[in-house]
Amino acid sequence: MRLARMGSFHPTRLSFLRVLLRRLRRDNWQFDRPVWRVDRRGEGVAVYRVCGKGRTYSLVAFPHHLDPAKRTDRVIAEEWDATFVLHDGEVSEADIARLAANVPYQEAGRCSAEEIVLSRANKSVRLFDYVVGRLAAGEQPDSAELDAVGYLMRTTAVYANGKFGLADRERIAGRIEFAGPFAAEMLSIWLIRAFTVDWADHLAAARAPDSAVRLDTGLRRRLGVGNATGLGMAPFLINHPSLLDSWMGARETALARVRAIRRAGSDRVARFVELVAQAQAQASQWRTGDEVQSRRIAGLAADLAALRADLRDSPFDRSYPWDALFDWSAAHLGEEAQELLLALLLEPHGDLVDDLAACMVSDEEREFVIDGGMTIGALAALLRQHYAFAFEIDFTKPTAQALFWYVSEEKLEPRLGRRDEEPGAEREQPLTVARDVVALAKALELHHETYSVASFLAGAPEFRQIVRRVQIAARRPYAEIRDNLIDAVVRPIDLLRCKLSFFGATRFDPKSDRWVRITLFENAPFPDELHARPDDDWAFGPPGAQAT
Repeated sequence: MRLARMGSFHPTRLSFLRVLLRRLRRDNWQFDRPVWRVDRRGEGVAVYRVCGKGRTYSLVAFPHHLDPAKRTDRVIAEEWDATFVLHDGEVSEADIARLAANVPYQEAGRCSAEEIVLSRANKSVRLFDYVVGRLAAGEQPDSAELDAVGYLMRTTAVYANGKFGLADRERIAGRIEFAGPFAAEMLSIWLIRAFTVDWADHLAAARAPDSAVRLDTGLRRRLGVGNATGLGMAPFLINHPSLLDSWMGARETALARVRAIRRAGSDRVARFVELVAQAQAQASQWRTGDEVQSRRIAGLAADLAALRADLRDSPFDRSYPWDALFDWSAAHLGEEAQELLLALLLEPHGDLVDDLAACMVSDEEREFVIDGGMTIGALAALLRQHYAFAFEIDFTKPTAQALFWYVSEEKLEPRLGRRDEEPGAEREQPLTVARDVVALAKALELHHETYSVASFLAGAPEFRQIVRRVQIAARRPYAEIRDNLIDAVVRPIDLLRCKLSFFGATRFDPKSDRWVRITLFENAPFPDELHARPDDDWAFGPPGAQAT
């Protein structure tokens, strides 16, 4: 639970988009595109429909002809290449008219409780235009060009849970298809991916109806959906400690189950060795301009080569071979490679670990209740037991409190300021866990150990937030990030990487220490092939891939 480790996470078979696709396949959900009214310029409306379990969902897409001067991934943007909404049920013409008057304006518009997810996306202009041009000429694009970017469009926001009038989480929480975290958002992004390729095919046909061809199914599968994510996402893991524990606990339990296997079957060993080669090929295509991440990728490449060399001599017929391999990685590989190895170890063991996806939820309302009957002595003992890292920090040093988290007035989104340079520290968000723990410990010293928590908080209500966290951490071992989140050297990008790995993101590409581009659903099946493709075999690229 240290930021450097969390900032090295890779997606696993428990990542939310993988869980979603397995569920859609298992429950035989069906997909079609009942509406496609897009003109030669690429503007109009399209509807992608999803049906199953007695329910229907409709992704309504509004492609736009955007002035290149107005295209930006920044939150200040007011126009985008395409905007989207996931509607709960069949969408009528009246619904489409209502949505057309609101969805293209995003925050400036208004959705209803019939809508679940709101999103927007911009083209990866060079690649999008290249693909359309090749298709219009009757030719397929070069796979190397596709692999260099990984997506035709990238989303710049994916909103849900009541924002801008959308349905509250409670509306869908009990539905089996959305039982896991962020399932509705993942469904929307997957359908947006289908739209991006359909849009490119349409524009190519509009440009050259006599010569245009559609993008080859093998090539389109190499394309995911890009995403640009910034600080708005970073505080989530801090604000939801019990949920974070559920995610981490499922992941660690899955690893423990694999390490506890006494004998490795030959078929699983063969699959694992194949996956290592595929992962090495995938890593060789990972590009970033970030110096820190570039060094990590270089180290990962060297470590994967060392892993493959070790596998040639690894005696998989010994007892607990997966446990031994993981122990070997701790001594010989860097954190990037250790975390990728975790993902690779889980991959051949779906029958053993996939059920843990059902554990990645949390009843946060129940967790919110403070045990007021606890004594001050017991609470102080919890501080010593679970927060030793906080007491090692010297908060008298300016660097230990160099940063502060706040919410921007204009966009109502989290931001990070420098305490000695920027105003607003008096409106600091309660993300100062380590500092608050130290302050709580000092306040408790003023009371007898038999004094109740309820009595203490009645006189010092400012400590309610941190007392609640301490009691949650006592029940949930992975609830706290064991670092100082306002230290001068904090890289918020580590928080983003951790959360995005649980989504299923690949191609982690930091643009600073505060925002990142990633890819989702790369190599995944499209809706029209979900039931025809082998089940969940795509996460590390096509079989037989070799590192370049």
